[in-house]
Amino acid sequence: MNDNIKAPFRRLRRVAVTALAVTLLAAPGVATADSRPELQGAAQGFVDVGFAGMQLRVHDQRGEWVGSAGVRKLGETAKPPTNGLFRIGSNTKTFVATVVLQLVAENKIGLDASVGKYLPQFGMDPRITVRMLLQHTSGVFNHTGDYYNGTTMPGLPSTGQEWVDNRFRTYQPDELVRFALAEPALFAPGTDWNYSNTNYTIAGLLIEKVTGRSYAEELRRRILGPLGLSGTVVPGARPEIPGPHAHGYYHYQDAGRPKTVDVTRQNPSLLFAAGDLISTTQDLHRFFSALVGGKLLPGPLLAEMRTPHPKVNYGLGLFVEDAGCGVKVLRHNGSTIGYGALMYSTLDGSKTLTASITAGNVEADLAEGYPKALDKLLRAVFCGGQATN
Repeated sequence: MNDNIKAPFRRLRRVAVTALAVTLLAAPGVATADSRPELQGAAQGFVDVGFAGMQLRVHDQRGEWVGSAGVRKLGETAKPPTNGLFRIGSNTKTFVATVVLQLVAENKIGLDASVGKYLPQFGMDPRITVRMLLQHTSGVFNHTGDYYNGTTMPGLPSTGQEWVDNRFRTYQPDELVRFALAEPALFAPGTDWNYSNTNYTIAGLLIEKVTGRSYAEELRRRILGPLGLSGTVVPGARPEIPGPHAHGYYHYQDAGRPKTVDVTRQNPSLLFAAGDLISTTQDLHRFFSALVGGKLLPGPLLAEMRTPHPKVNYGLGLFVEDAGCGVKVLRHNGSTIGYGALMYSTLDGSKTLTASITAGNVEADLAEGYPKALDKLLRAVFCGGQATN
């Protein structure tokens, strides 16, 4: 989902003010809570602005630090497990972009080739290239709903009571693409930028077409297996989170009345290859470290991935931004209803930050509270705690 200007957690909500303070789970080789009070405080900051809980993992020159804040489940006192699985939302896109670029390296896909060459069944504009999918410059409508040039355009059910009522529905990838392509293009291919989940649903189908294997199988063959990412799951249409996890909630208005629903179980097929993966903070660290460190892509393609679009600083499946204090970072955050994920790294991979955030039973302060909490966390990890400009 769009995690750029509107913030990656626009659908996450606030937890009760009784949420408990940060507790860190120490393990051999992992820093204790007392050794990194600035990280402990930064994690607590997300709970203070209304999220139910947070898992946080930081790797830097001081080693590894892991911790959790808030509660695992509303009404209980247990903290979110620091080895917990969670829905990573649009962080999925970085995985998918990596696989597509591996296929480019193998000359199975042309980065600047027309997508219609590989997927003729959709009758796509022949000007749309693979690069445009990965960089969100295709102009293709977002099947989960769009906002462009001040206009809101509804898509398939993705918010409110309509999403709650349909959250166990199974969608087919072709169905998502055809729905989006039935809508007018937002702009001519390559002339503007607009975040669209459909771009990556098409990219997932592209992987399947050129390899003859499912997107899930190809992801396991190329990334999950080789890196030992045993906590990362391609769930398909399965609604469960298969392992220890914190619960995610959706607080919303229905006919003027507030409601809160436990949405831990939900069918992620609406976000095929765009936001469906489940992972852990440890696996996200391993993946992003390997990617940034050049272990998954040849140098020239990694450079392409890290070259941002001038309008939004989005490369091919990740953002290239300044964390403050002059420190450039690569990142891709993501959200599904009830869950959010953070994934950051310095350009050289010497510092990484991976985290999960869960929503609670009241509305979170996303306008002011969330940006301040995120800034505090980024300063603590990448700027030595100093203020950003």
